[in-house]
Amino acid sequence: MLTTAALLLLAAAPAPAPAGPHPFSPQDMVAFQRISDPQVSPDGKWVAFGVSELNLEENKRRADLWITGTDGRGLKRLTTSPASDTSGRWAPDGRSIYFLSTRGGGTSQVWRIPVDGGEAEQVTRLPQDVTAFAVFPDGKRLLVAMDVFPELPAANSLELTARRDDEEKKSKSKVRAYDKLLFRHWDEWEDGKRSHLFVVTPGGGAPVDLMAGLDADSPPRPFGGSESFSISPDGNEVAFSARVFGREAAWTTDLNIYLVPSSGKAPPKAITADNRAADEAPLYSPDGTVLAYLAMKRPGFEADRRRVMVVDRKTMKARAVTEGWDRSPNGLAFSPDSKSLYLTADHLGNHALFALDVQGGQVTTLWEKGTATEPHAAGDRVVFGLDTLRSPTELRSIARVAGGTLENVTSLNAERLKQIQMGDYEQFSFKGAKDETVRGYVMKPANFRAGQKYPVAFLVHGGPQGSFGDHFHYRWNPQAYAGAGYAVVFIDFHGSTGYGQAFTDAISRDWGGAPYEDLMKGLDHALEKYPFLDGTRMGALGASYGGYMINWIAGHTDRFKALVCHDGILDTRAAYFETEELWFNEWDMGGTPWEQAELYARNNPVEHIKNWKTPMLVIHGSLDYRLPETQGFAAFTALQRRGIPSRYLSFPDENHWVLKPQNSLRWHAEVLGWLDQWVKAPRRAPLVGAGR
Repeated sequence: MLTTAALLLLAAAPAPAPAGPHPFSPQDMVAFQRISDPQVSPDGKWVAFGVSELNLEENKRRADLWITGTDGRGLKRLTTSPASDTSGRWAPDGRSIYFLSTRGGGTSQVWRIPVDGGEAEQVTRLPQDVTAFAVFPDGKRLLVAMDVFPELPAANSLELTARRDDEEKKSKSKVRAYDKLLFRHWDEWEDGKRSHLFVVTPGGGAPVDLMAGLDADSPPRPFGGSESFSISPDGNEVAFSARVFGREAAWTTDLNIYLVPSSGKAPPKAITADNRAADEAPLYSPDGTVLAYLAMKRPGFEADRRRVMVVDRKTMKARAVTEGWDRSPNGLAFSPDSKSLYLTADHLGNHALFALDVQGGQVTTLWEKGTATEPHAAGDRVVFGLDTLRSPTELRSIARVAGGTLENVTSLNAERLKQIQMGDYEQFSFKGAKDETVRGYVMKPANFRAGQKYPVAFLVHGGPQGSFGDHFHYRWNPQAYAGAGYAVVFIDFHGSTGYGQAFTDAISRDWGGAPYEDLMKGLDHALEKYPFLDGTRMGALGASYGGYMINWIAGHTDRFKALVCHDGILDTRAAYFETEELWFNEWDMGGTPWEQAELYARNNPVEHIKNWKTPMLVIHGSLDYRLPETQGFAAFTALQRRGIPSRYLSFPDENHWVLKPQNSLRWHAEVLGWLDQWVKAPRRAPLVGAGR
């Protein structure tokens, strides 16, 4: 077990990833170049993308813009500013790229850089941060998202908002007052501002607020990003998804698609008002004939199946294109001829790439294995991000018809990967709860040798409607445990996504039932099938719902030598009153605690604390408003009061996730140290030492 002093030294000055062949380590994980946000040029020959890299001194990641040919040739870095440059968007003529940056200090603004070389120039000088944007087809206007107080006069709401912000900063009183929910969200206290869309003409007149008077967000926090709005091919109309902040904001998932003239001369009109569930991600077809978007059917359920909807812009009639396809897609992109949509979806332990025929609704699998993201048509191919349990995201391309060959577009991390030993893995299936087929993965240690037995790290995913599949994760990466000498097992229990909506629905109102049964049966199956797993040396770890399950496991079995609970629920009743998104608890528990007292009690880990005996590491972020740290305090108090070896790890500057590089290294050092102490070489003496 690493001492407290050693842990502090590691966190303060993290060592670079070792040179030469070596097992995968957390240092390797934070050192990878992370590729995101690919954008294909208008002629389909080039792709711009973001690359973020670690800055140890500033304890954060910074980003630059890169460009390469869609054939993988001509790679070059476009920006090298000390500030982060993100969200690259092509000018319609393909000769320059617009992007967001804080270079020069101050607010985040839109900049532009020539593709063939030259210096970046600032395009906007607005009084508020630009958080997302798009370029109009005429190349003369921008659609930008900025936060304003919606009650202020639209003509000068930006300036008045900036003035109010400045007055708030100067005020000696820091009191917050609220009259309705939501009063805080994710990791921020609500300040009354809303994200509105503005049309900006650089060098022209004042910005035009297309959402003037709407107490609404677009992108609709917390649901969407820049894909939440789209500009029609003729530039005359904007479609966006938004949520209105009424009395029900904390317990409704109702998002609507709005249409508004880009001139701002008419107010936005909701075209999905009849659907009280989420409608999001609008996208115009290149020929302008249809508008596609994603829609759920069940109000209050954030993990309902998304259907692809298509609106005929002449008749304004909408139809569901994927009603018969039991997957929940995202990442929509049209083909150049407007006949197909490219999309991704969780699929049997992977996140696959599909092509959808817009007219007939036929779905074709283009790439199935690993995790595919952000597809874009590029000539006769589709460019997309692809990662696996053995590789971080690189850009790939594949033919727009089935049976194509996968080709590399980028290989930024290839040399680093050559120096890293990773664990081999495979997927398995078994009969779980309800006598239904359940899938999972097993991963060998990086230094695997046949005939040896290895301690087991048993990982439980969050969500709970999520998936632990073939994906290179930067917070819960199984290779971090394989590199430390552990075999790894993880199960997609009932409630996981990618196996049909009925399978996803099965966890609601049954958090401690079928999922727990799946986890135990899946572990038993793996122990029987893979003789290198040492069933006498196992630790279980999980975050969010996974943290809930760790607390549940603690009260229902002592088969594990150690447990790690990150941002988990201990008391389902208290968690309802402490969280911000009430719709989640109300759906999954069938109502409020006063309406469904028996269900909350039946699925409540706090009811089983009397059975706890396994050593547990409890971790929580102080900025986690989804599952406030009082849940972590309570778990640690229960452990200490019962005399169970335990340790509490607090991250004052992290939310529901651990994002800062040095915090991530400290997190991994603590977790792996805890497993090494109690699982790899179990000790029976209580943990000595506390505090920093």
